[in-house]
Amino acid sequence: MVKLASKWVIRGTEFIAASLLAAMFVTFLLQIFSRYVLQTPFGWTLELCLILWVWIVFFGCAFLVREKDHVTFDIFYLAAPRSLQQVLALIAAGSITIGMLWAFLPTWDYIDFLKIRRTSTVREPFSGDKIPLRTIFSIYAVFMLVVAARYGWRFIDIVRNGPPKDRQA
Repeated sequence: MVKLASKWVIRGTEFIAASLLAAMFVTFLLQIFSRYVLQTPFGWTLELCLILWVWIVFFGCAFLVREKDHVTFDIFYLAAPRSLQQVLALIAAGSITIGMLWAFLPTWDYIDFLKIRRTSTVREPFSGDKIPLRTIFSIYAVFMLVVAARYGWRFIDIVRNGPPKDRQA
């Protein structure tokens, strides 16, 4: 049951990321069409592409990028004995968890401050109002919490099972 739910969550997050990427691609094509065919570029297409890119990067990194997909400098880690590997893996996972949680409140304070600033050209589809920058950059707060939770869980897993045998720290 848990495996089935996990599969659905993974598929759902992949669908969201793919939808964001498709929306960015269509917006990019519309931007090219308006600029070179209509000779009247739409100003909102560039801004929307940038917004979608921010969401793709942080949403994807929070929910889709696996530990083994990260670039790591692990020459010393792999050369170390297993007991030292466990210490290094615990330090890495603990540092990332603590760093993200420690930085979360000041970061959220700034993101919340951005509610007074709005997009230049992109508007909400239903109300027609310009979008607050807090809404756009709120994905970074989600990213921070998810990364902290993932590395917190990784810390617990390393304490229970030792350092991973099949991948880097």
